[in-house]
Amino acid sequence: MCFSATASFTTAAVLVPAGAFTIQRAWTTDRRYLAIGALPLLFGLQQFSEGMVWMGGAYQAPALVATFSLAYMFFTWFLWPVWVPFATFFTEPARRKPLYLLFAIAGGALGGLQYVPYFAHDGWLVTTFLGRAIAYGGTELLDFVIGRTTTYTIYLVIIIAPLLIASDRRLRVFGVLVGLVFVTTYLFFRFAYVSVFCFGGALMSLYLVCIIFQLERRQPAGELAAA
Repeated sequence: MCFSATASFTTAAVLVPAGAFTIQRAWTTDRRYLAIGALPLLFGLQQFSEGMVWMGGAYQAPALVATFSLAYMFFTWFLWPVWVPFATFFTEPARRKPLYLLFAIAGGALGGLQYVPYFAHDGWLVTTFLGRAIAYGGTELLDFVIGRTTTYTIYLVIIIAPLLIASDRRLRVFGVLVGLVFVTTYLFFRFAYVSVFCFGGALMSLYLVCIIFQLERRQPAGELAAA
């Protein structure tokens, strides 16, 4: 495994500018894809956070590790289960939008239950360095209610299902790619599940760059009527 500060910072250095370009491209072509276009940039920022976690470990700076572990888990627990259905929401026809809104609300509820307690309970988020990977563990609120396996299953459904049932075939392909990342992570990297799954998602987001750069300018309704 090649996971390290260098890998995280390199990934961030690629994805952040790529995401900035995709945002600009979506803005000038089809603004329904703005939130989708922001995903590579957001993945890049998450990878930068993990790079800082690596640096904190290397320099034995526990405050740095704790701060950027919280930043990393903000993306993991709170942003992704809200942003992915939220982003897909804008690409869907009106009759399907309520379903995606429900996914986003469910993601926000799950993320809040899992992330907010880190601030109330010191020591619940434990960051462990495993040579070539980082394990984010400790205690999670829903461990006391439904168990971690069920929690992670719900989490994955909220993220992947909106993509797999999307009207846009290209987003369905992205959903399949994310699903493959999950299967690979589950089979080979369960000891650092959160880190590896998010890293794989970051790499898969490069596919979104291709999607956005293939967009053609969407004419406003007034221009279509005039034509």
